[in-house]
Amino acid sequence: MSETVQKEVSEGGVLTLRMNRPDVLNSLNSDLVFTLIDILKGAAEDDAVRAIVLTGNGRGFCAGADLAGGNWPSEEGMSPGDITANSMEIGFNPLLRAVVDSPKPVVTAINGMAAGGGVGLALSGDLVLAAESAKFRLVFAPQLGIIPDVGASWLVPNLVGRARANGMALLGDNLTADKALEWGMVWEVHPDDALVAKAQEYAERMGQGSITGIKATVRAHDKAMLQSLHDQLDFEKEEQRHYTNQPVFFEGVKAFIEKRKPNFREIETEQMKAAREK
Repeated sequence: MSETVQKEVSEGGVLTLRMNRPDVLNSLNSDLVFTLIDILKGAAEDDAVRAIVLTGNGRGFCAGADLAGGNWPSEEGMSPGDITANSMEIGFNPLLRAVVDSPKPVVTAINGMAAGGGVGLALSGDLVLAAESAKFRLVFAPQLGIIPDVGASWLVPNLVGRARANGMALLGDNLTADKALEWGMVWEVHPDDALVAKAQEYAERMGQGSITGIKATVRAHDKAMLQSLHDQLDFEKEEQRHYTNQPVFFEGVKAFIEKRKPNFREIETEQMKAAREK
């Protein structure tokens, strides 16, 4: 039996994860979801990993939930709604949180179709790249009579606005990679055969920088979606109070003055070890 997730770590500390259910467009069953969660949790504590790339094998990134064979735990008497809510509680929602809460930068490389919950997974990366063949499709409402999930009901409108989010979700049409780029859903579009290499290149670049600062910046941008400019200014003040008291900042300033590249990896490794031991 083939692995549901293929993984490799480069010398530069980039962990590449390839969802490996190509016959069903990497649709999310319990095995794939739980495997991804376990790997992402392990990567969070693995000092050899500085950044993560998530992509799919075959002609699609992820077709969302496997409606034909999800194999989610259930008990006698549970309704379809109970089973669905349970799969979200123990599987889909923890998966999204494992991506967005990872202390390591995550690049999602969208190789082909991202549909349903696969759209939420695709857009959850800190940096999102798409292949020229990539397509995004929200089919929840018109085809299933339900709402977008796996984070899509938050990510899509926050990225593209209410009108465009409604157009995607209510009509269920394919959104091309070029249109996704135009709308600001993805950072860049690349030829299919160059996508993963470019994602790994960017992941390695981020891993060579301060991943503490990178993840803090992503959190600041997410925070900004939820509050006013005045509240964000107060948030920035307190974040800078914290981070300018840290060894990473001291090393960055010292390296700038000495005209050399900063050595963040050793400092951040020690900080993460100390945090895990608390």
